[in-house]
Amino acid sequence: MELKEIQGKQFQDMIRVAAHRLGRNAEFVNQLNVFPVPDGDTGTNMNLTVKSGAKAVNESNSDHVGELTKKFAKGLLMGARGNSGVITSQLFRGFAKSTENKASLDANDLATAFTDGVKTAYQAVMKPVEGTILTVAREAAKAALLKANESDDIIEVVQALVEASKKALASTPDLLPVLKEVGVVDSGGQGLVFIYEGFLEGLTGETSEKDVYVPDEQEMDEMVNASHHQSVQSQLSTADIKHGYCTEIMVELGQGDQPTEKFDYQVFRNYLNEIGDSLLVVADDEVVKVHVHTEHPGQVFAYGRKFGTLAKIKIDNMRIQHETIIENDEPQAVKGPQEWGVVAIGSGEGIADLFRSLGVTYVLSGGQTMNPSTADIVNAIKATNAKKVIVLPNNGNILLAAKQAQEVVEQEVGIVPSKTISQGMTALLSFNPDASIEDNVAEMTEALTMVKSGSVTQAIRDTEIDGLEIHEGHYMGIVDGKILVDDADRLQAAIMMATKMLDAESEIVTILVGQTGSEDEAQAIADAITAIDDEVEVEIHQGDQPVYPYLIAVE
Repeated sequence: MELKEIQGKQFQDMIRVAAHRLGRNAEFVNQLNVFPVPDGDTGTNMNLTVKSGAKAVNESNSDHVGELTKKFAKGLLMGARGNSGVITSQLFRGFAKSTENKASLDANDLATAFTDGVKTAYQAVMKPVEGTILTVAREAAKAALLKANESDDIIEVVQALVEASKKALASTPDLLPVLKEVGVVDSGGQGLVFIYEGFLEGLTGETSEKDVYVPDEQEMDEMVNASHHQSVQSQLSTADIKHGYCTEIMVELGQGDQPTEKFDYQVFRNYLNEIGDSLLVVADDEVVKVHVHTEHPGQVFAYGRKFGTLAKIKIDNMRIQHETIIENDEPQAVKGPQEWGVVAIGSGEGIADLFRSLGVTYVLSGGQTMNPSTADIVNAIKATNAKKVIVLPNNGNILLAAKQAQEVVEQEVGIVPSKTISQGMTALLSFNPDASIEDNVAEMTEALTMVKSGSVTQAIRDTEIDGLEIHEGHYMGIVDGKILVDDADRLQAAIMMATKMLDAESEIVTILVGQTGSEDEAQAIADAITAIDDEVEVEIHQGDQPVYPYLIAVE
């Protein structure tokens, strides 16, 4: 088929199908995360970002393409989560600026818009890195523009866009050595390829089979997320929770050394139903994903192993989560108009309490497992009711969304580029209410170098990074973004990591105990540290953070 012009309805189809295609493949994108940690969320972030843009387009009655691209860009901007989501929003911010006055698009308009989007995205990133989503976007736009110079058929232009994006994606490991070392392509780039494929399918109409509703992993994740975050839970008592551990597994059927049973959906489901409630089971011929509330997560893991390899596991203590929900449902009281406000982002009731004790005005729940959107950060800034606001993202994947929020609000906002909870807490000690916002940002940013940040978590797959072999199920010690330790024993992994963090100038060590950590184990870590250097002061606090049983800071 040939297509010479994109009208409003066709643009809506492009967005609708692209959002659907990305959503169906979000979990696959998540699994391309370089680090084998249980929080690879690029797919989830891009999916939620694009869904926000698609929602804005779907709610518009306009048939003017320029107005629709503007709606899409605004929806992406406010819904952007994580660096991948923010870069995606910037790609289409430039796209929208290029098309805002056009009622319809021809081939050249479309190719030019993709090119302008790339320029905007590169300008938004302070230090663009090749081998990422930016590379994929640039090469795809270049191919689309070349094709538009040869042909006025929009289908051919988008086909060129898709093919070039795939080729660029395949080259990302050659441009970014860590991708080649781990054996994956760039996750953000893969997400963009799914978006572009959706555009093509939306234009050609070849989407009937893909649009048939089939429950998939991403949809189940959304159901789980909704069930855990509905604030009606705050009307219940924590003591009423019968099955206290939200347990999730993903089993690769028939894989591994010792699958002992053949998978039967009904038998599998019936067994799990006997040991828990709120059960969801999604399966195909290769994978089964489970969500269940139980008092015995170990039984769930053991049962899953009978059918194959556990590719993903997750446990959350719902009693702690419920207490946090009750607390968070009570609005964070802010007095009348303030001169200064501080927003800190972090997960865990204990971490929130620590931030408040250090003078934070508003703690926004979020972090590795749940990146807040630009809109979330905007609302937090407004909630401080302050003229000047400092924002501590406390996660490298939230920094760009914070910067986008800074551009949207009317208040004067300074962003301190903290990448860890430990950095955020250290930076707060340098805050001076008598200084300007520029001076505060400079001083607090400088303070980030005074702390080493370590985290302990469990590997979700076998891999090798920087010459270190990492084994699925083992515990990793990650220091300032670099994996330094792999050990089957959690306590030993934590001690080894802490030992590597200490040096002659170390004075204070802070241990934050997560949801799955223990006070006794934390004390054993502290004892090991003082055995190495008895002049080091060790503090232990309950952080209640998910994913990481221990966060350790050395100053």
